[in-house]
Amino acid sequence: MNDKRERLVKASRDVTQSSKKVIFQVHRVGKHNQQTVLNQAEKDIEGVTTQHVSRIAKELQGNDNDAWKLRRAYSPGMQEYVEAATVLEFCKSGKLLTLADLNNRLTKLSDPSTSPLKINLSDYLLGIGDLTGELMRLAISQVADGEVEVANTICNFVRELYKDLSLVAPIMDDSYEMNKKMETMLQSLVKIENACYAVRIRGSEYITDAEGEQYRYTLALDEEG
Repeated sequence: MNDKRERLVKASRDVTQSSKKVIFQVHRVGKHNQQTVLNQAEKDIEGVTTQHVSRIAKELQGNDNDAWKLRRAYSPGMQEYVEAATVLEFCKSGKLLTLADLNNRLTKLSDPSTSPLKINLSDYLLGIGDLTGELMRLAISQVADGEVEVANTICNFVRELYKDLSLVAPIMDDSYEMNKKMETMLQSLVKIENACYAVRIRGSEYITDAEGEQYRYTLALDEEG
């Protein structure tokens, strides 16, 4: 059991590191490179799945009891994987990747004759808790690029997500950890709202060139994020 736990910890670390690279790739998205960046991120998340998440699936294959007892060994990696997969999906479709859809992607990693690896609800929700921090960074970046409507869309999405998770967090098994993430989530939401509000109030800080492109000529806009 100890050897298995150590292998799961190592696999989880690799999942975490590789998932962070996917998130970094997504943050490169801009008006003129969106498809290229997201296509590469798709390839990267697939690599994380087949190269690293598959190792976790192999260790836990056909043993639901181990999956529960050893959850702490691989939970951090799965949360980061959820965060990477959901931020990518939001950038592609503007929607939240559901737990069911995410788990469907993992069925190919397990032998059909055994129970497939499934991300549990707690790890999914904890990963979603971190998603909003990445969306805050994307929103601030979009405001700086003059894509105010995109930032407003992100703001509305995060606001609804926060409202829904506020109902779930108090009754989770990992409620203490989730409540800490909720505090950070609220801070991210406030930063997005402040950025969008600042553009509405100080819209004159943007200029438009001959081709209709907008450029910001002051750095006064909320630099906290």
